[in-house]
Amino acid sequence: MMVFGMPLGIIVESAVAILLALTIGYCVILNQRLKRLHQDKDVMRQMVADLVSATNLANQAIKELKSSAVEADLALTARLEEAERFGVELANHVNAGTALMERIARITSVARNSQTIEQPVEDTSKVLSALQQLSARVRSRGAAA
Repeated sequence: MMVFGMPLGIIVESAVAILLALTIGYCVILNQRLKRLHQDKDVMRQMVADLVSATNLANQAIKELKSSAVEADLALTARLEEAERFGVELANHVNAGTALMERIARITSVARNSQTIEQPVEDTSKVLSALQQLSARVRSRGAAA
């Protein structure tokens, strides 16, 4: 049998040859793509390994930062408590100093008034008694400190 003036066998053989050539060409292109995919796979594997390494380093750094923050918090808390104690102690000393100054001011005003106005011996003994109590208090505070 003949189609277009050529035997049917040649036409079929030619069609198979053309399809075979197209298949070989497609296989070559597919092979190149597969090679690139394998190369990209190796690059991706290295990137994943680097990412895991970086993540581990970041986790370690976070743990160290947390422990440093806890240590700093404990140190700061201790210092704040010590500062509060010193503040209370300082306030107590200021109050005691204020009371002492008021007593000294009263004693000096009494002493000045006794110099200008003759007062009986009883008032002078009160002033002396107050001065003695003041010096005893100063001595007792010095020994306590």
